Amino acid sequence: MSLFSGTIQSLEQGLNYSTLKQQTISQNIANVDTPNYKAKDVSRKNQFQSELQYSLKAYRTNEKHIEFSKSSEQAAVISRTSHTYQENGNGVDLDKEMTTMAENQIYYEALIDRLNGKFNSLQTVIRGGK
Repeated sequence: MSLFSGTIQSLEQGLNYSTLKQQTISQNIANVDTPNYKAKDVSRKNQFQSELQYSLKAYRTNEKHIEFSKSSEQAAVISRTSHTYQENGNGVDLDKEMTTMAENQIYYEALIDRLNGKFNSLQTVIRGGK
């Protein structure tokens, strides 16, 4: 039996994603004036699908049904090449990056708060409910 039924591991993966996202946003902001720099983003689709596959069990009743399989793919940094916001070919929208950074910070703090709650629960159990 795992501690908290895998909750801490899921929170840890969320924190790892948020940290990578913060680093990517910071890199984009640092290169806002670099000619031909293309903004980068973190793809979480693979990680989200991986989480779903660990928590869901699917039984195929027909060979045409989509098969669920566990994936070990993690979040990946990808380049956004579809937009150019400056005449020098730079693809960084500073307002968008700052908004994304604020969203990511709120997400990170929510995960930390939840993790602290789990550890406080464990501490209460260890103390015998006192």
